[in-house]
Amino acid sequence: MREQPFDESVLEFVRKSRSEVESILDRKDGRLFVVVGPCSIHDIASAKDYATKLKSLSDEVSETLCVLMRVYFEKPRTTVGWKGLINDPDLDDSFNVRKGLVTARQLLIDLAQIRLPAATEALDPISPQYIGDLIAWSAIGARTTESQTHREMASGLSTPVGFKNSTDGKVDVAINALRSVAKQHHFLGMTGNGRTAVFHTRGNRYGHIVLRGGFTPNYSPECVAECERALASAGLPLNIMIDCSHGNSGKDYRRQPEVFRSVIDQVVSGSSSIVGLMLESHIEEGSQNLTEDLSILRYGVSITDACIGWQTTEQLLLDAHKKLLPIVGKRQSA
Repeated sequence: MREQPFDESVLEFVRKSRSEVESILDRKDGRLFVVVGPCSIHDIASAKDYATKLKSLSDEVSETLCVLMRVYFEKPRTTVGWKGLINDPDLDDSFNVRKGLVTARQLLIDLAQIRLPAATEALDPISPQYIGDLIAWSAIGARTTESQTHREMASGLSTPVGFKNSTDGKVDVAINALRSVAKQHHFLGMTGNGRTAVFHTRGNRYGHIVLRGGFTPNYSPECVAECERALASAGLPLNIMIDCSHGNSGKDYRRQPEVFRSVIDQVVSGSSSIVGLMLESHIEEGSQNLTEDLSILRYGVSITDACIGWQTTEQLLLDAHKKLLPIVGKRQSA
């Protein structure tokens, strides 16, 4: 952080971005927030190229959509595989973590300087100390939603936090997580000076559920209504985000637009509980395998989950903007 400082305007932008998402969750802002970007960041040049395109588009749809770039640096693995830019920035199992942290932080500074807010998954409990001051929204993934460590960490994050339902599609684990994260916690952690300390958190009242599907999709009006009932029963705010990928797309990136349009139509038809969406998107569609010969990797193509391409992304957000324009004010007043 000493090596990579930034001016006060960057810090103020990050605060403003967090506040915008909080206002949407509080219903003071009738827009939706949309987290959109690559499944994972593996190439800084293409990430910055994508960010430039997304910044221009976000300005165009800003009346209806609060757009954040999906900037995922860490990848949870069921078995083995590339663990993300922070862990292995050179993509060769050399695990130069220091380089990964520096590279990740510099990209976040670059995004903030062009005034594009960043969203990421909080996976490792230590790495937020290195990059958390530049993040506007955080996710807790389906594999870690049940983890006490991640619930405690999320209770002290300065960002709104989305908890994904478990990989089987059930929402009860995520709802338990939301109840936990809203409370105070006390736990061991690492300070900004690199010392072990006991942390005391106030709780995070901006936790919300992210429906990402499971064995079957769960973005339909019926599934959203069922989630609303579960949230209400737990005494939690009716704030629901829909992940258009993963289980909701059947792990087929080509179905993400179908999910996205369905969710937008639900909002237009009067759903007030849906506050956000997530898309896995890159410059080019599809995915590619990570190989030892990095020179053959195609530019702007994901090396983890397959993504929709930029043209599809742009059209989806522009179409959503047109549909949402007449109702944004009504959602806010409601």
